[in-house]
Amino acid sequence: MSKTLAHLFALTAVSAGAMLAAPAFAAQPAAAAVTTAAAPVACPAILKQSFNRLQDEAPQNLCQYAGKVILVVNTASYCGFTKQYEGLEALYGKYGSKGLVVLGFPSNDFGNQEPGNSKEISDLCYNTYGVKFPMFAKSVVSGSTPNPFYAELIKQTGKTPAWNFHKYLIDRNGKVIESFPSKVTPEDKRLVGAVEKALAS
Repeated sequence: MSKTLAHLFALTAVSAGAMLAAPAFAAQPAAAAVTTAAAPVACPAILKQSFNRLQDEAPQNLCQYAGKVILVVNTASYCGFTKQYEGLEALYGKYGSKGLVVLGFPSNDFGNQEPGNSKEISDLCYNTYGVKFPMFAKSVVSGSTPNPFYAELIKQTGKTPAWNFHKYLIDRNGKVIESFPSKVTPEDKRLVGAVEKALAS
């Protein structure tokens, strides 16, 4: 065999080897691109409720907050505790990125201190106190006919709101773990400590 012919055979062998290797190499990026989608968070029974949003009456399913730590508060516009809106918003601003959500439920149950309609309540919340956490349309939170969500909160804790700005804390699994009376402010060490503990769990 001449040197020229041997050289041609060698080049052919190298080219064939490259062609065989190419498909395996090209397949690697495609294989690397395959990812496993995260499993959706199961909605606990207590959150299987729907309420109208305060500002536009759009129905909101509470299951959207599954997996979060939830602080539930019954609010009023003309109460001595109304300034707690500021502390609640600050709490939400500080811990929202870590998984906390505050849910506000306006109610006229105590002292006729929430007499307005949704627009009036919404204007006060957003324009006066800069509230950005979710707020819902006015409802009953005590007595013999509380809304279904509050009925379950009361059942789990044995504590019924005695006044505006009573607070319930729900963990990531949907268990009601704490109940705080109106006088416990959003800045109170007991409440903040409970929130931080729930977020860390």
